[in-house]
Amino acid sequence: MLRKANWRSFAILALSALLPACGGGAPPARPSGPPAEITKAQAVRAATIPLTPPPPVAAESAIVIDPVSGRVLFAKNADTERPIASTQKLLTALVVMDTGNIDKIVTISSDDTLCEPTKLYLKPGETHSRRDLLRVLMVKSANDVGRALARDVGGSQEGFAEMMNRKAASLGMRHSHFMNPHGLPADNQYSTARDISIAARAAWRSQTIRSFTALQSTTFRHSDGRVKTLTNTNKLLKRVPYCDGLKTGTTNAAGRCLVSSGTLGNRSAIVVVLKSNSANVWDDSEKLLRWSLERPGAEQ
Repeated sequence: MLRKANWRSFAILALSALLPACGGGAPPARPSGPPAEITKAQAVRAATIPLTPPPPVAAESAIVIDPVSGRVLFAKNADTERPIASTQKLLTALVVMDTGNIDKIVTISSDDTLCEPTKLYLKPGETHSRRDLLRVLMVKSANDVGRALARDVGGSQEGFAEMMNRKAASLGMRHSHFMNPHGLPADNQYSTARDISIAARAAWRSQTIRSFTALQSTTFRHSDGRVKTLTNTNKLLKRVPYCDGLKTGTTNAAGRCLVSSGTLGNRSAIVVVLKSNSANVWDDSEKLLRWSLERPGAEQ
């Protein structure tokens, strides 16, 4: 039988095996006060659970975070500045939400329609609520919708970009700069996997935004009565049963990008992959999401 002191040391060392692998993240803070009581069953279980290394991914940049604590679980080139395509629409959504009036009616202008390639084909003079436009922006990633929201909220595309940069700075996104609301290529527009994970965490914590990003499909009614059924661009919503968001993005410069989130049991995770490709973007994201939430000991 172990002496009490030796048993306590063994238990504390054994429980350290439960800690997930961290790449690029700061170590967890040391708790203050006396250590929590450790049971014999917990210690034995911890001593027998093998550490599971993160899976290899093809994406050039990636990060996995716990959205509750903000802790980084895995990182790969997380601070490399690069285009992030439509994943920056998460920041657009946050700026729109900050107005506090998402039921305001927006009248579409001809300037809103001047974008390609993904569009909802809004017509000048149509009227829609910010809420409906934001829902479609998160599900279908329509660039004309992004321009309409930006003009309505910021007065112009340039004015809204300034709001995006102020919001990014307030969140602690230190290596980002935005020029438009939709992520189409623009000079001096960039972010990082770490920064976009910060925006994603804020979006995930918004009940309204997350309710939109979790939709597998939605309908949209044009002012002339036409109704469109729109399928979410995030295929992980169908591949992983506990996936609940968040946003896709694709341009030639950015490659295939995906910010995904999921909750399993009492644990949640956000996964960002940037500069992946069509053959790997879904597998990269699924592997990291499953690793973060399904590996042995993750429920702890």
